[in-house]
Amino acid sequence: MKIHFHGAARTVTGSQHLLEINGHKLLLECGLFQGRRKDTYERNRHFHFDPKELDAVILSHAHIDHSGNLPQLSKDGYEGPIYATKATAHLGNIMLMDSGHIHESDAAYINKKRAKRGEPLVEPLYTQVDAAAVAQCFVGTPYEKEFEPIPGVVARFVEAGHILGSAAVVLDIEENGRKFRLWFSGDIGRRDMPLLRDPVLPSDTDFLLMECTYGDKTHRDPQIAFEEFYEVVHKTVNRGGKVIIPAFAVGRTQELVYALHQMIDSGDIPRIPVFVDSPLAINASEIFSAHPEVFDEETKEFMRNDQHHAALGFDLLSYTRSVEESKAINDVKGPAVIISASGMAEVGRILHHLKNNIENPRNSILIVSWQAPHTLGRRLADREEQVKIFGKVYNRRAEIATIGGLSAHAGQHLLVEYAEAVKDQVQKVFLVHGEERGASPLMEKLNEVGISDVYFPDAHTSVEI
Repeated sequence: MKIHFHGAARTVTGSQHLLEINGHKLLLECGLFQGRRKDTYERNRHFHFDPKELDAVILSHAHIDHSGNLPQLSKDGYEGPIYATKATAHLGNIMLMDSGHIHESDAAYINKKRAKRGEPLVEPLYTQVDAAAVAQCFVGTPYEKEFEPIPGVVARFVEAGHILGSAAVVLDIEENGRKFRLWFSGDIGRRDMPLLRDPVLPSDTDFLLMECTYGDKTHRDPQIAFEEFYEVVHKTVNRGGKVIIPAFAVGRTQELVYALHQMIDSGDIPRIPVFVDSPLAINASEIFSAHPEVFDEETKEFMRNDQHHAALGFDLLSYTRSVEESKAINDVKGPAVIISASGMAEVGRILHHLKNNIENPRNSILIVSWQAPHTLGRRLADREEQVKIFGKVYNRRAEIATIGGLSAHAGQHLLVEYAEAVKDQVQKVFLVHGEERGASPLMEKLNEVGISDVYFPDAHTSVEI
């Protein structure tokens, strides 16, 4: 077997791992490389292999850095199956459609400027039509059900606990009279997070292909983060203000809604309106609700006892799809919580809610995820006194609160435990989906527990095992 590391090698984006087994080619992930526009367009346009030669694709979960280049793969001639859990296939469809819309919008914006300068126009990387074509290739597969993507390989999905439908991929391989197991972690989640089950640790594994995003960090207890969330909401409501939360549409939004549902049901906070104002977040929430089989036991118990029998639906919660509904939120008097995309406050409806509420000292702006440099979200997290929104300067009078500890990725302790679960059998560990700063400390920790054959491969390199 050969493994070719064509994406998420020494970086945290664009996952693509090509396996050659028994004369067949199997691709694990087909993620979009994300970065500066001038660097990413050509990188995502061209693959380091011929898509027409692939026999099958297996997808661990629906995040765009793992799934987002599937439409380009299809455009370049791939017509085979894309195996994923049922929830990932469902969620992946709407996320790829949204990605196609973004590529179309970006191209239209660039072309408007190019046309004025008499420059040649650009094409979007792919369109919504291209994204829609991928849906026909998805093969939704239950957790733990065996399937044969290529001859000599029996695969199954196990819970990864990262986002809805996320899975590790277990490959039991027979090649040239030899039998062995390759375990691909996908993105490893965390224990005791709301809604989802805990990640399953690997077992009976000969070769481990594992993410290392936070190999240099330990995470805070997520319960502490949700206690801080309660404190912000409680304090803001008491002074008659609104809580404005830029949040990623998939995963973080649903966690916050569930937490607010619990707070209101228990009487910890007053009965205040909660708005989710993001079409993608609304679609994603509907898919969460359509797959209760992936919820953890705590969530299922809550749903059995809740008067609404739902985790993500209650009488004070409004999902606003239309622009008119979104604008009407501005007329709401008194305390409320408004959750809207994007997560780094760069685009989308969140910008309108920020400009309408940022100068009111009764309000709070709650930052619940890491913010990239030079984004509006980072400027807010840094508590700058003045910020620009839609080109206009606003005085920031709203209180800024930041909450860490809600990452959906495993921290260093769980990553070590993950690999250590198979240390008596594993022959080689390959670290992917991480940068040097995450991989090096993790390699040291793994060496300390007796796992020495650990590799951090360069992009577009190969290994034969």
